[in-house]
Amino acid sequence: MSQPDPDTWRRQVRQWLATVLEPARAPETAGADADLAVFHNLPQDEERLLLERCRAYQRARFDAGYQALTLPADKGGAGLTAAHVAVFAAEESAFEVPPSTELISVTVRLVAMAVSLFGTDEQRQEYARAFLRTDLLACQLFSEPGAGSDLAALRTRARQDGDVWVIDGQKVWTSGAQFADYGLLLARTDPDVVKQAGITAFLVPMDAPGVEVRPIRQMSGGASFNEVFLSGVRVPDALRIGRPGQGWEVATTTLAFERTASGSGNRRKGGTFPDVLALARSLGRTGDPLVRQLLADLYVRAALREATVERVARTSAAGGRPGPEASLTKLMASELLTRTGQVAVELMGARISADTGEPGTFAWTQHLLGAPGYRLAGGTDQIQRNLIGERVLNLPPEPRTDRGPFSRLPGN
Repeated sequence: MSQPDPDTWRRQVRQWLATVLEPARAPETAGADADLAVFHNLPQDEERLLLERCRAYQRARFDAGYQALTLPADKGGAGLTAAHVAVFAAEESAFEVPPSTELISVTVRLVAMAVSLFGTDEQRQEYARAFLRTDLLACQLFSEPGAGSDLAALRTRARQDGDVWVIDGQKVWTSGAQFADYGLLLARTDPDVVKQAGITAFLVPMDAPGVEVRPIRQMSGGASFNEVFLSGVRVPDALRIGRPGQGWEVATTTLAFERTASGSGNRRKGGTFPDVLALARSLGRTGDPLVRQLLADLYVRAALREATVERVARTSAAGGRPGPEASLTKLMASELLTRTGQVAVELMGARISADTGEPGTFAWTQHLLGAPGYRLAGGTDQIQRNLIGERVLNLPPEPRTDRGPFSRLPGN
């Protein structure tokens, strides 16, 4: 099946977006009241309202055929190229898109993709479509207190009891767990093989007996992350995603989608260059040569990131799974967030530490307190550099001492 010409398809996308969204406001009018938080800091009832706004737009996208653009058609997607994703994101940026949340991104761009690629026909029909349309919401139960950067060291166990798996363990840093219907969970099912080979993926109902969600209060004041405890949780084998022992492949593919989603697209995370420019203008600082140099440097960094996103998109396999190149865009995104906050601080000075009532000033604290966390979300900066070095630049890998069976590694 031939794919639509991106330029012709662009016009179709633009026309459709105009039927469901309002045009984006100019930066000069948006900067004063823009949401500058990297991670949401909302009361639970407001978070639910935000989720419903996001879900309404995601459902409209799905129904119009603009969801899961690179997912192969036989897996329920549009079967287009990563270049089409870049086109859609560029056109979408011209409209007022409802601000997304981590839970929406995880549901649509991670869990739905994992179920679509690795699930059975029955699972794709029952769950993948519901996740892509956000009729169901799903969180990601990967990281653990002792298995973050080294995810393969996870210790959550799943043992088979007939046609049911019994799961015990703990997960952490789970975004949106308190609102999720399901969680995509990694558990160790075979400790007697190397650690990457003994992991299996499951869809876990978040209301199942034995699942406990505990919010984690962030330094910005919000509680969008959670600890999740699993005690004797019984999950039917029908909710296993992929083969037993295929969990690491499910995880690495899913994490690649996460890095692509984190480093690209128009989903707002924190302040942007237009926000910083609006701030400089409101403070009357744009005539200062040093400020102009800071603004120019930030603009160049933002433009380079956008160009890198487009280059990676255009060289990616059409409709294929994202590779380690996705780490480039994720790393650039986290560095740009940090630099954006630094420039805002340079402009405001002491105004950043107290609410003076001036529009668009104290709100930058939400950006500053959230940006460091983005260096961890979706894989730490250090992990991204390792992936780039080993899998993109083909540099020698770091020495490893954990290649034996998991049960024989120190601490097990």
